[in-house]
Amino acid sequence: MILIAIGVFFAYTKLKLNNSMVGLVLAHSTLALPMVLIVISAGLRSYDMNQERVARSLGASRSKAFFIITLPQIRFSIITGALLAFIVSFDEVIVALFITGGKMSTITRSMFLALRDQIDPTIASISTIMVLITTIALILAQIFGQSKDK
Repeated sequence: MILIAIGVFFAYTKLKLNNSMVGLVLAHSTLALPMVLIVISAGLRSYDMNQERVARSLGASRSKAFFIITLPQIRFSIITGALLAFIVSFDEVIVALFITGGKMSTITRSMFLALRDQIDPTIASISTIMVLITTIALILAQIFGQSKDK
């Protein structure tokens, strides 16, 4: 990851994207894109294209058929891809260290620098909140996952 961060830093230096929101979003999107594509393509493998063809043959436009037929069938893949992209972006400190600074910073970069520079209870409270949110999300996933099986 350090080599990617160095490469992004040098490329962004030439493009004048260091320390910018556009550069940060572009770098994090580029890092998360492969995982999102893998998850959504796996969801599309189980999708039956014939259903969309039937909807279109019955008069639905391409966009209406997508939103009514296709999207509900692949929604879990899209949600999973979005969560994976968020987790990858949230976990990425190294790239943020190289391409951001000052007020343009991610929360993980700020936490890393705060741990390095000072002892502050804010980091412990943010970590506790993150663990609670993760625990609640896992409990909800188990509850809703079991209700679908019955």
